Amino acid sequence: MISTDIKHSVERLSDMVETSRRILPFTGAGISTECGIPDFRSPGGIWTRMPPIPFDAFVARQEMRDETWRRRFAMEEQFRAAQPGRGHRALASLHARGKAPTIVTQNIDNLHQMSGVPASAVVELHGNTTYAICLDCEKRFELSWIKAQYDAYQGRVRDCDCGGFIKTATVSFGQPMPDAPMRHAKNATLECDLFLAVGSSLVVWPAAGFPLMAKRNGARLVIINREPTEFDEIADLVVRGDIGDVLAHFIL
Repeated sequence: MISTDIKHSVERLSDMVETSRRILPFTGAGISTECGIPDFRSPGGIWTRMPPIPFDAFVARQEMRDETWRRRFAMEEQFRAAQPGRGHRALASLHARGKAPTIVTQNIDNLHQMSGVPASAVVELHGNTTYAICLDCEKRFELSWIKAQYDAYQGRVRDCDCGGFIKTATVSFGQPMPDAPMRHAKNATLECDLFLAVGSSLVVWPAAGFPLMAKRNGARLVIINREPTEFDEIADLVVRGDIGDVLAHFIL
């Protein structure tokens, strides 16, 4: 059951959505936890069990590339089984209404696209784990092909024909942020009049700078997250509740 305080916050959020011209949803791992995908930073999260492998280690050492692919395929069942949750469907509804032309996400799970938002309208700041690319020629590889290679070569993925290393299309620690998504996210931030930070701890920079940029540009800032964030004190509305419960009202 949704609490009275949360109901009041949802009513305020509804008013803000209806009076906004252009909304920018900005999503983090918290929107996908109800879909069966654990977050990274919380106790018991992915990084508690498997510390991240930095990009320079992936490039420098074959055993690190092997371990990266072992981890990815160990999680394949979770990613494959995941379906968009209520938060994803609510934001897809706002997009369908023309309220949220763009969605910026820190997530790599492809669930916004699966919810019905066109890929062209989803800005993936940290990439996408559902396919792979060559780090040199940028050729795309499907995971089914990668898995066949992994099994055939006994836990190893061979290099691209150009000689480049093949990696999931995600941004690892120490890997440069992609220029185009960052520019797209910045433009969307400066164009919005309501910035919705949903399920993000807002501690990963430079992505965490977007809510501050929106606020300084005159947009209203709403933060929906179970835990406090460093930007709560400047937000126009903070909702600490279940994301699905909070956003379910907006599902068409």
